[in-house]
Amino acid sequence: MASGGGGEAERSVEIGSESKRESKLGGVGSRSAGQGQYVRADTLDFSKWDLHMGQSSSVAMSSGSTKAPAPAPPMQEWEIDLSKLDMKHVLAHGTYGTVYRGVYAGQQVAVKVLDWGEDGYATAAETTSLRASFEQEVAVWQKLDHPNVTKFIGASMGTSDLKIPPAGDSGGRGNGAHPARACCVVVEYVAGGTLKKFLIRKYRSKLPIKDVIQLALDLARGLSYLHSKAIVHRDVKTENMLLETNKTLKIADFGVARVEAQNPQDMTGETGTLGYMAPEVLEGKAYNRKCDVYSFGVCLWEIYCCDMPYADCSFAEISHAVVHKNLRPEIPKCCPQSVANIMKRCWDPNPDRRPEMEEVVKLLEAVDTSKGGGMIAPDQFQGCLCFCRPRGP
Repeated sequence: MASGGGGEAERSVEIGSESKRESKLGGVGSRSAGQGQYVRADTLDFSKWDLHMGQSSSVAMSSGSTKAPAPAPPMQEWEIDLSKLDMKHVLAHGTYGTVYRGVYAGQQVAVKVLDWGEDGYATAAETTSLRASFEQEVAVWQKLDHPNVTKFIGASMGTSDLKIPPAGDSGGRGNGAHPARACCVVVEYVAGGTLKKFLIRKYRSKLPIKDVIQLALDLARGLSYLHSKAIVHRDVKTENMLLETNKTLKIADFGVARVEAQNPQDMTGETGTLGYMAPEVLEGKAYNRKCDVYSFGVCLWEIYCCDMPYADCSFAEISHAVVHKNLRPEIPKCCPQSVANIMKRCWDPNPDRRPEMEEVVKLLEAVDTSKGGGMIAPDQFQGCLCFCRPRGP
């Protein structure tokens, strides 16, 4: 995310070493090894010697000189001016990168710094893969424009000019180190934090059904937009959703997103987060945008319940049971039937039977929230469930 050197490849300077050349004097004035013969000094041709020494000197000087720097490559349309980027402090850490809060050209931003592993922490193959992943993320994100998708501002690739706060700076919130040639993605800063943290705070009080549907609609509309652009997010989860202060939801983190392949067989492999991953993804089978629909169904359950799916299961148990035993989160009895039906349709084991996100938007818009129906906190409900369905706010 930068210009004026932000997108330039690091310039290297090659220092030539002095060439080792054999003497062209043909042994003149020297003792021939093993022969015990000498040459008279008055027979030496010093004019040739001076000429040779001059050539040797010029070669040495030229080989020790600095080559002219290579011209800078043209900037990409998404590159930004790093001199306008002021890095502040750490917001979050990930497997291959760190997210910082910062200011770019006067605007509050989030800066995702990707560690390519160029300082010995990753193999050459892993580094190449990470670079490709970065370019992929930028290529996907820069073309998106939707109120429920975080706004891409710019990026910077392979520059040493990135000024990352050192350890102990800003209250010790910097990381103190960065790869020799870091890269970063700059996006709008969304002040409300992640949806996951918001739901954790609401674990006891729960959410009114009106708020549940609004958050679910924001997520559904954002995913429907991505799918209309043939983009599969592939890691839909509440941790990758951000909230504005007015609770507007925005989809974030396109690190594993990719343009949907025309041939489904081209999209395979376990990509995503356990608990949200569709059965076909867990099995390593071919998949398409319907894997996002499955993940949305789990997110809808999480938004309604303000709880974690499969909280008491290990990763191995989740993977096996989701695929072989049709394990899904348990839907509370107080959940309106219209909402429960959306969950069930979205996490159907057969991808072809799952609805398109465009249809999910219409189903959510049709939910009647005027009579309540939100999740009832366990300590707030008392009574028998035999004759009536409890109904929350």
